[in-house]
Amino acid sequence: MSVLVVGSIGLDDIKTPLEEQKNLLGGSTSYASVAASFFAPVNLVGIVGDDFPKEHVDFFRAHRIDLAGLQVVPGKTFRWSGEYMWDLNTRETRSIALNVFESFEPKLPPGYETTPYVLLGNIHPNLQHHVLDQMKGPRFVIADTMDLWINNTPGELQRLLPRVHMLILNDSEARLLTKQTSLIKAAAQIRNGGPAYVCIKKGEHGALLFGPEGQFFSCGAYPLEDIHDPTGAGDTFAGGLAGHLASLDHSTVTFDSLRKAVVLGSVMASYNVEAFSLERLRTLTPAAIEERYQLFKRMSQFEVVM
Repeated sequence: MSVLVVGSIGLDDIKTPLEEQKNLLGGSTSYASVAASFFAPVNLVGIVGDDFPKEHVDFFRAHRIDLAGLQVVPGKTFRWSGEYMWDLNTRETRSIALNVFESFEPKLPPGYETTPYVLLGNIHPNLQHHVLDQMKGPRFVIADTMDLWINNTPGELQRLLPRVHMLILNDSEARLLTKQTSLIKAAAQIRNGGPAYVCIKKGEHGALLFGPEGQFFSCGAYPLEDIHDPTGAGDTFAGGLAGHLASLDHSTVTFDSLRKAVVLGSVMASYNVEAFSLERLRTLTPAAIEERYQLFKRMSQFEVVM
C-alpha cells in the first residue's frame, strides 16, 4: 500500500547552541515522505520554486518517492530560519518567507486520489480539507496540526476532525485545542470531535496513543547522548508511523498495529535528530531501523521480582 504525503517543502537555516547551517532541505513533506519511504511507497504532493536544488529532487527519487504531485513553479521556495536554545526544546523563528508556498493549492495527479493511507502535514486546515475532497475512500487518514491553526483557524480545524481517523499533535497543542490541563481529558475531548485515535507527542519524553475503546499506550523516547538538530522530528515520527501502517497486510488499522507504528515512528525520529536536516536519513538502513526497534522493545520490558 502507498502513503500520500501532503505538506510543505522548504529550505532552512538552522542554528543550535553548537552549530549553524544554512540552505538545508526542510519542510514537513520532506521529512515525512523520506521517513515513510523506508516502509512503503510514497506519493508526494508539495510545491517548490525554480530555485529548489536538483540534488534534493534526486534525493527524493533515490527513495523511490513518486514526484508526480511535486509542483515546480517560477519563484522562490518556502524558506524558514530558526534558532534552538540550550535545551533544544525551545525554538525561536528568526524569519519565514512563504514565497511560492503562499499560493499552494494541492492538486492530486491521476491515481493519487485512491491512495489508501493519507498523511496531512500541518498545513492550513482548508488545504487539508481540499486534499480530502479529492480523495476516494481512503483507508486511514492522519492529520498533523500546530498552534498557528488552533489559534487562527479553530472552526476549520474542528470541521476537519470528523474527516480524519487520527490526529497527531504535541502536548501543548492538545491543551491549547481543548483548554484541558490533563492530557487524558484532552485526548478524550479530541476523540469526541471525530478521530478514533489521538497521538500526543511529548518531545524527549515520548508519545501517548489513545484509542476508541479506552486503550492507552505510552511510548518513551529513545535515549540519545547527542542531539544535533530537532527540526523535523515530529514530521519524521508521523512519516514513519504512516509508512509502517501502509506496509501491513491488514485491511483495517488496529490499536496493536498503531502501537508498533508509534514505536517505529519514535525510532525514525531518534535517528533524524542525530544530524542536521535529513542528513542522517540519507545513510540510514532498514537493518539499523530494526536494530533500534528491537532495543526499544527490550527497554520497554521489565520483570517484577518479588
